[in-house]
Amino acid sequence: MNELKIDNISLDLGGAVILKDILATVKRGEIVGLIGPNGAGKSSLLRSILGLVTIKKGSVIIDGDNVEELSLKERARKMAYAAQGSPVHWPLQVEHIVELGRIPHLNPWQKLTKDDHEVITQAMERTDCTHLIGRSITTLSGGERARVLLARVLATNAPYIMADEPVASLDPAHQLQVMEILKALTSSNCGVMVVMHDLSLALRYCDRLILLDKGIMIGQDTPDKILEDENLTEVFGISATRWSDNGEKFLIPHHINQRT
Repeated sequence: MNELKIDNISLDLGGAVILKDILATVKRGEIVGLIGPNGAGKSSLLRSILGLVTIKKGSVIIDGDNVEELSLKERARKMAYAAQGSPVHWPLQVEHIVELGRIPHLNPWQKLTKDDHEVITQAMERTDCTHLIGRSITTLSGGERARVLLARVLATNAPYIMADEPVASLDPAHQLQVMEILKALTSSNCGVMVVMHDLSLALRYCDRLILLDKGIMIGQDTPDKILEDENLTEVFGISATRWSDNGEKFLIPHHINQRT
């Protein structure tokens, strides 16, 4: 089956319980949003899925294969990771950063092929960063850098994308653009899991939401169900205003409530 299955994952770090018994799935062709307050365990769940931290128990099954049994190269072909605020220490040119996304598909010392260059060009066009070619990534603004790093992720052509707050530091137009890119990926049989804080964007673009709080999964369902008033009050301590326009639904937090 073409899905990524998170099977009963628990994670402890420094003696603290970070995640407890998380069961969830990401199917190809959908965007699954990870939402919850700060410290809920959202980024930790992504890192657990990718094998970047050692989980206490549970497993990650991707298209029927246990991730732990896959080589690092096989994992990189299956899952691409857009980390939150990824630091870049080397003054590489933008195009060389995006080229790194093709490494999982190359043998040692193999040069990029014509097909590789086409994939790279398409990734840069989709993320609106072709005009940055020739620039050092260390000279870019936070938003420009975020788009270049997203282009690197797209260049992997991985069937599953893990994105940690990909719209952070972006202006409103590029926030929408990034969400449209992620949504478009689902039409090419890609599954996307994305950490989000903007509940309005989560409502508009995600097919399902997973709500975490203090390392526990409160629920996973459609955005309408997860973003009900009761969850907003109990988990986020807020009230929200809702409306729709031309069939699209919007939500704006407007009042802080006392969490119970």
